[in-house]
Order: sequence, then C-alpha cells, then structure tokens
Amino acid sequence: MSRKLIAILRGITPDEAEAVAAVLLEEGFDWIEVPLNSPEAFLSIERIARSVGDVAHIGAGTVTDVDNVGRVQSAGGTYIVSPNYDADVIMRTKALGMGSYPGVFSPTECFAALKAGADALKLFPASMIGTSGVKAISAVLPASTDLYAVGGVSAENLSKWRDSGIDGYGIGTALYQPDKSLDDIRISARQFVKAYDA
Repeated sequence: MSRKLIAILRGITPDEAEAVAAVLLEEGFDWIEVPLNSPEAFLSIERIARSVGDVAHIGAGTVTDVDNVGRVQSAGGTYIVSPNYDADVIMRTKALGMGSYPGVFSPTECFAALKAGADALKLFPASMIGTSGVKAISAVLPASTDLYAVGGVSAENLSKWRDSGIDGYGIGTALYQPDKSLDDIRISARQFVKAYDA
C-alpha cells in the first residue's frame, strides 16, 4: 500500500542515499524526495532510483528552475516538488509525464497551480497556514484536490492535520537530518507510519 507520506531528505549525500532510502522503504515510506539544494542532489536521485526505483517513487524537491525538471527525469526522478507556484515548472513537469506538487499558500495560488496542471498541492509552510486555514482553503477547492501539509507536521499532530482536510504529508527534519543515524531514522519512520495508519 502506498501511503501519502513523502520523506524529504534535505542535506542527504550520494554516499548515504541508498542506505537511507532502503530503511525508509522497509518502514513503509515509498515516496522519497531529494531537495535540489542538497549536496550532489542529482547523483543521490540517480542512486536511489537505481536501487529502489522499481518499488518506490523518487522525486526532487526545491525545484524552482524549469531547466532542472528534465535533469531530474534524466536522473530517474518521477515527480517534482517546489516550494512555490511556478506555472512554467508545472507545465514542463507535466509535459514530461511527471507528477507535479507545487508549493502554495493562498486560494489564489491553489487555483492557479491546478489550472497549470498540478497533480496535488503542497501547502507550505503548513505551520503558518494552520489547521483552521487548511479547512478554509479546502472548502473552496475541488473535492478531488489532494492537499499535502509540509512544514510543522509531526507524528503527534498528524491526525489533527488529517481532520482539517489534509490528504498527504511531506516530512523533513522530523524524519531525516544529515547527522541522524539509520536506527533513529527507522524509529522516526515507524512513528509516522503508525500515526498515518491509525
């Protein structure tokens, strides 16, 4: 079963990418995002895609330049996540047959991103929007719109986000940090999966 949990591996290096991805997959995370502001991000994407791309979704985050969309695909990525709404990035992503998850903050950005072809919307930073903001925004969007909360989601508050209308979650520092051991990553991943499945 594919959960709508995206592991955001900001700061990961190519040398640790495969091992971290393997642990995440074992614990139930099959959506893995490598932000492009990580060291040698394209090489990390390539290594993760080569090792687990047949059973997981590998993509890139912090994609703000349309020229990087094709580079992500060439490295083996299948989806693009951005911190912002950029119609050119969305349209290029969709033209290449990839999944598009732009960052949005307001109803105006939500509707513009959907019009440009976004597959789902990344509410970012979710901690600033809050659960009451999510309820208000989701009330005016098409019912079929998938909303992902990114920024401020923990295993402890995941159910509150879900109750507000969130469908999926991007998990960053609460799951992975460059100095975190594989055992600690495994424990964090297990906690998030348990909260998601509850």
